[in-house]
Amino acid sequence: MIFANGIILPDSEMGVLLSALEERINAARMAPPLEMETVITAVAALGERLEAGEFDPLLRRFLPGGVTPETLFPLLRRETLEAKVSAELGPESLGQREFSKTFARALPLGTLLHISPGNMPGLPVYTALEGLLTGNVNLVKLPHGDKGLSLAALRLLTDQEPRLADYLYAFDLPSRDAKTLQTLAAQADGIVTWGGDGAVTALRALAPAGCKLIEWGHRLSFAYISGFENRGLELSALAAHIVETGQRLCSSCQVIFLDTEDREEAEGFCQGFLPYLEKAAARRAGLSGGAQASLSGHTALLERVVEGKTEGERLYQGRGCSLILRPDRELELSPMEGNVLVKCLPKGELLPVLRRQKGRLQTAGLLCPDEKREELTDLLARAGLTRITRAGGMSAAFPGEAHDGEYPLRRYLRVVDVEK
Repeated sequence: MIFANGIILPDSEMGVLLSALEERINAARMAPPLEMETVITAVAALGERLEAGEFDPLLRRFLPGGVTPETLFPLLRRETLEAKVSAELGPESLGQREFSKTFARALPLGTLLHISPGNMPGLPVYTALEGLLTGNVNLVKLPHGDKGLSLAALRLLTDQEPRLADYLYAFDLPSRDAKTLQTLAAQADGIVTWGGDGAVTALRALAPAGCKLIEWGHRLSFAYISGFENRGLELSALAAHIVETGQRLCSSCQVIFLDTEDREEAEGFCQGFLPYLEKAAARRAGLSGGAQASLSGHTALLERVVEGKTEGERLYQGRGCSLILRPDRELELSPMEGNVLVKCLPKGELLPVLRRQKGRLQTAGLLCPDEKREELTDLLARAGLTRITRAGGMSAAFPGEAHDGEYPLRRYLRVVDVEK
C-alpha cells in the first residue's frame, strides 16, 4: 500500500505516483513553508483525541500484544513537542540569527527519505514527525510487518491537518525492491536510516552524490550492577524491562555486567535474579510469548554447542526465560525474548572493554549504591554510552533527550548565511 496526498492507495498506483513525485515535491517546496506551529497543533489535537479513547478500536487492531495506547500519549502532547524543539534547536527554533555583516537562517534539508525500523510500534510515524517539525517533505519506507498502523496514523494526521498532506508519503515496499528505493533516493536531500551495518552499507551505495546520509544504526545496551544485595525492587524492575521489551529495542538490556572478578559471586547473582525474571516472564501476555522465549534460549544454546563455544558457560534455565553466565567480558547481542547474558566486568576494565564497541553503545542501566552512582555514571559516559538510566528504566523516554548522543532535528536542517 501507498500513502500519498492524504489518502491510502493500492500498490498498482506506484508507477503513476513515482512518475509525478518530483513535480509534487517541487510544488510543495516552492509553496509557503510549513510552519512548526502547524505541525505541533495538529499532533497535539490528535493526541488529545487518542487520550479520549476515540481511536481505541483502531489501536486494538494494529498494536502488538503487550503495547498499550498509554505508551504513545506522552509523545503526542504539546508540552513534549515544545520541549523537544526547545532542547534540540534552542528557544529561537527556526528563527534568524543576526551577525555584524551577515544573518544566518536555519532551513529544512528539503526532502528526507526515512528507512524506518519495525522494532517499535509507531516509530515510522515518529521519524516522519521529526521531519515535519523541521519543515521537510518526508518519504517513508515502511518496515516489514508494520501491519497498517503507520498508514492509518498518517491518514489521521492529514485528516486533522490537510496542509500536511503535501509533506507526507509512505511506501509499503520490500527492501529488495532496489529500483523503487533508488527512485525515491534520487528525490532525497537526506536519507535517514535506522538499520544495521548491512543496511547502512547498502544505502551508501544507493544514495546519490550530495545526499546526506543520517544514520541511526543498531545499538547495544546493558545493565551494570555494582552491589545487588537488598536491591529487590530495582532487580524486579530490571527483570520486567527485559521481559516486556523482549530485548528487541536498541535500549534493551542484552548483557548484565557485574562489577566483580568473583565467579562465585556471579553465580550467586544468577541464582538470586532468576526468580525475579521468572516472575516477570509469568506476566508475559499469552502462552506463545513464553514458548517463544524458551525456543530462543534453546536455539541459541544449541548453536553454541555445535560451534564448540560453551566452555566455561553455565545456563540457569527458568520458566519462559533464562540466564546464561559466560566467562568472557564482551558486550554482545543476547538470545533475546527473556534470555539474558551475565558477565563479570570490574569497573577498572569497563572502559577498555566497552570501547571495543565504540559507535554501537547506547544505554546503560545502572544499579548501585547511591554513593557510587556519580563515579560510575562518569565512567560509563567517558566509555561512550549516550544514555545512563536506572536499571528498570532503560527504554523509558523522557522530554528533551537526545537520540544516540545527537539531536535529530539539528541534523534535518541546514544553515544558510546571507550577507546583509
